[in-house]
Amino acid sequence: MGVLRAVSLAKYLPENDVRVDVLTARNAPAVGKDLTLLQQVPQSVNIHRTWTIDLPFAQRKFIKKLISGKRDDKSGKSNSSDRKDNNSGNAIERMIGNLLLPDPQVGWLPFAFPAAKRIIRERKIDVVLITVPPYSSVYLVRKLRRAFPNLPIVLDFRDEWLTTTINLVSFNNNERARAVAHAAEAESVRAATTVVAVTDAARLEMMGRYPGENPEKFRYIPNGFDTMPVSNTASETTPAPASKTNDKVVLTFIGSVYRSTDPATLIDAVLKLPAELRSRLHLRFIGHIETDADRESLQRLGGTVELKGFVPQAEALKSMQDTDYLLLISHDRINVSAKLYDYLGGGKPIFALIHPDGDIRKLLDETRAGYWADSQDPDAISSLLISVLDPQRSAETPRLQPDKERIAYYHRRAITKRYAALLRENVAGESA
Repeated sequence: MGVLRAVSLAKYLPENDVRVDVLTARNAPAVGKDLTLLQQVPQSVNIHRTWTIDLPFAQRKFIKKLISGKRDDKSGKSNSSDRKDNNSGNAIERMIGNLLLPDPQVGWLPFAFPAAKRIIRERKIDVVLITVPPYSSVYLVRKLRRAFPNLPIVLDFRDEWLTTTINLVSFNNNERARAVAHAAEAESVRAATTVVAVTDAARLEMMGRYPGENPEKFRYIPNGFDTMPVSNTASETTPAPASKTNDKVVLTFIGSVYRSTDPATLIDAVLKLPAELRSRLHLRFIGHIETDADRESLQRLGGTVELKGFVPQAEALKSMQDTDYLLLISHDRINVSAKLYDYLGGGKPIFALIHPDGDIRKLLDETRAGYWADSQDPDAISSLLISVLDPQRSAETPRLQPDKERIAYYHRRAITKRYAALLRENVAGESA
């Protein structure tokens, strides 16, 4: 999902009179590749590719299992304490984990930095935008600042790093990894001209960590979506499950299943349902499932669940049209899943299992685009499931009246227009 922010900037910045050069990796490992996304990038955009020292995704996962000498944890619980700590893993595992800091993509830097210097000089670049993760790319801020003392540099954090992501997602969060991450972020924030966060909570979190920096340095520009709802009817009412031909209520999850989207509590909630109601539920997961443990946990639901795996973006978005609810799972208080914005554009009610005090809940309340339950409370999730599965309860559930004006605020074209204004502000500030 993170790639879509960069794609949308490359797609819409040119129509805002911004000439765009993109520096990326030629052989970057990925769960899957959707080359059709390149068709969205205008011909005027110059794409520069370098090599990176990294392994294909499948090989990396295989070596990780080989070295660890064990299978994925079977607990299926979303508990940050079972990530790598100071003493976890064998000696080889710890050595490799501490070598590849702050993340395995650090092998791109020896190629990216000289290429960036060349592009800046040859293309007469006015402002550089560095979007992370991978968080190792923050090192480019410090390196470029030394090479170009007066160059405006915008550092774009798609996820807040040190409070949540390092616990929920990071491949290594031991004491050494945390020290490296804190130092890397601090150096890059101080060297950057502007720091952009995709949620206001993340902006406030980073601003609080660096009280010596000008608060105006920290900005909030959210993620967004491209496809507006296909019809007013789809966006203004809750589907009536009882009228469906196959009498199934379909909840579709689009994206990766990993630590911060752990489905364990959803699985517990489904297993608690009365058999009659469970027979009316169809859960569809589209995307990569990171661990064997999560896959096996989902398969406990038998015919209730369908695991489709990774598909191109166009196919994933099309699946929104034949679902009743768009399923969102996030245990993260600060970050907002990028998929949520595509869900807003999908025009179907969102069924969200989230942190009750997080920015996702605030966004749902703002747009009135869906229902939510505490992602750590199986009983609350069961109750929400019953409200959409039981025909009588469904009829009693208040129909959604989404705020189309607020939803339109998050279209990528409108967001990129605001980003273009920020870039110009950085250049003008340097000129002044």
